[in-house]
Amino acid sequence: MNKHRTSVAGAVSSSSPRSGVTVCGWVRTRRDSRTFSFLEINDGSCLANLQCVIDEGTEAWSCLEGVNTGASVAVTGDLVPSPGKGQAWELRAASMKVYGLADPLSYPLQKKRHSDEFLRTIAHLRPRTNKYGAVFRIRSEAALAVHDYFRGLDFRYVHAPILTGSDCEGAGEMFRVTTLPPGEPLPPDGGDPFERDFFGKQASLTVSGQLEAEALATGLGRVYTFGPTFRAEHSYTPRHAAEFWMVEPEAAFFDLEDDMDLAEGLVMHTVSHVLEHCADDLGLFDRFVSPGLVDGLRRMTEKGCARIPYREAVDLLRSSGKTFEYPVSFGTDLQTEHERFLAEEYFKSPVCVYDYPKDIKAFYMRMNDDGETVAAVDLLVPRIGELIGGSQREERLDVLERRIAGLGQDPASYWWYLDLRRFGTVPHAGFGMGFERMIMMLTGVSNIRDVLPFPRTTGSLEF
Repeated sequence: MNKHRTSVAGAVSSSSPRSGVTVCGWVRTRRDSRTFSFLEINDGSCLANLQCVIDEGTEAWSCLEGVNTGASVAVTGDLVPSPGKGQAWELRAASMKVYGLADPLSYPLQKKRHSDEFLRTIAHLRPRTNKYGAVFRIRSEAALAVHDYFRGLDFRYVHAPILTGSDCEGAGEMFRVTTLPPGEPLPPDGGDPFERDFFGKQASLTVSGQLEAEALATGLGRVYTFGPTFRAEHSYTPRHAAEFWMVEPEAAFFDLEDDMDLAEGLVMHTVSHVLEHCADDLGLFDRFVSPGLVDGLRRMTEKGCARIPYREAVDLLRSSGKTFEYPVSFGTDLQTEHERFLAEEYFKSPVCVYDYPKDIKAFYMRMNDDGETVAAVDLLVPRIGELIGGSQREERLDVLERRIAGLGQDPASYWWYLDLRRFGTVPHAGFGMGFERMIMMLTGVSNIRDVLPFPRTTGSLEF
């Protein structure tokens, strides 16, 4: 790499003048005078642009023809204090290389406000805008914070398979994967139609890496996965996508209390990290997307998470005097409006709701002694609702076998999962955090399509 090359972030944060500096980027604006021209360029490294001053008679001046908004350039010159307001430094250009021009008649990102709906139609270009550049830088820092948090607690990063023959959630909303040609006839004897498929059985894209993480945790102690998961839900809500990323830790010898501590710690660590490292980008969202965002995130880290059993949460909601679209009663799952009321209006902080009725939770969650509830937890946050869902896992073989059969699942499909209970079973717990929901919470962005670089939703598979 050219030792004199720097990023826009490096240039605008410089502590002293420098000579012979090269900055590469895309032109945001061009303003011309009779004897000089201003180019503002941005390379995606930060929110700020770098102003490049190109004087008549320089080599850079001779390269200006056709350079407009969207063009890609490399400008070389001296980084000097700027006399203009709003910027500490500017680049006095000596030479410039033009990599690619952008036709001003067809380039869609001219200098004006664009709606989120329009920008979704050009997802390949929207990272060049201030808003989406900021979203994806925050996403990068949040991912780093996740890894940093678990590394500090001696968790090992592991990789769960994308293809699976098991249905972790038991919901049946999975994408089928097959190599069989379209119109393949069924076996004449009524046998398994997937017997001739690639794996010899039905295969799907995973909805969760949890089951495999449990197996790895029983050998490595503490593990976490962080990768894409897939759900074939015909949902048009702003919180759901067909492909999204999940953070799923699993720890041997953890109980539900440990699990709640781990979940709360992850949220607070990630929020604190982003507040420290993404101040300028968060400021954009605080000003233009969600006023009060930064103060709200700071209060979150100071106040921590409240905790309440599901039964008490239901009683609280029913006695709140608030009219909900969906009635609240014991045995029904909490809806987003209930979750947001608890986090935003009642506790005014994140809240862990735990000990849910067994009939609305998955088979792998540990049965409580009351025989009615399981050791499950949902961590709810303002504006989003559920951010994390987890549980202590059922480590007792006989109880787990009854739960699988009772939910209509085939125990033979989980033979290896049951082996974990046959051979040295231990208490263990974990959770899943929707990473995109974390980014929505951090930015105030209200639609999951706008925190995914290339969103996959019902009827949409562009880019």
